[in-house]
Amino acid sequence: MSKSFKLFILAFALVFSFSSSVSAKKKRILVFSKTAGFHHSSIDEGIAAIQKLGLENNFDVDTTKNSELITPANLKKYAAVVFLNTTGDIFNDAQQKAFEDYIHAGGGYAGIHAASDTEYDWPWYGKLTGAYFVSHPAQQVAELRVLNNRTIATSHLPEIWKRKDEWYNYKDIQNGIRVLINLDEKSYKGGINGSTHPIAWYRDFEGGRSFYTGLGHVEESYTDPLFLKHILGGIQYAMGVKKMEKKLK
Repeated sequence: MSKSFKLFILAFALVFSFSSSVSAKKKRILVFSKTAGFHHSSIDEGIAAIQKLGLENNFDVDTTKNSELITPANLKKYAAVVFLNTTGDIFNDAQQKAFEDYIHAGGGYAGIHAASDTEYDWPWYGKLTGAYFVSHPAQQVAELRVLNNRTIATSHLPEIWKRKDEWYNYKDIQNGIRVLINLDEKSYKGGINGSTHPIAWYRDFEGGRSFYTGLGHVEESYTDPLFLKHILGGIQYAMGVKKMEKKLK
């Protein structure tokens, strides 16, 4: 074997080893969008937007509306599961148990908008999400106040963020959620939660990670760079690839 050929083989091995290492580090998420109640017309836009975020940020994105894929074996493939505008009763008992075990084993959950309008008869899910949807007024412009601007989901946002969406009121708001953004009920009509009206939050939960944002009803959200960076931060936290809080310089 010639010296030049040996060098070629060595170089090829190094390239292959590097590419394999990069591939091994690439995470995968599942975007789950089953509805058993209201079906949001923005779901398709949301799926496309998250797929694009994956391409731009080095993670793979699978999508499904099939709850039969919520099994222990299948969930092991995913760093996080994104509940994109899910509604109603979407899991049977075995699927609920599989998802609880997934979180307990260190999995991640990211809920977008109607994820809080889901599984009212499964109290554990309400704790995971952080609150349940109870009502909403007509779509309108409101002011959102960023309470913590040192996180990967909010550091790019203005202190007061004006936008139009469908503003959820919540019940069973959990103690221990770390609120990122509060909805200013003085800036719109129809709020019932008062001066403390969280609209986006996160927390470590029972071994895993949970992020939720109440934004994301309207189709326009999924082409809005501010919103997309907001949910990207939440997804990356849920995946466990980045800490939510940024270190102060």
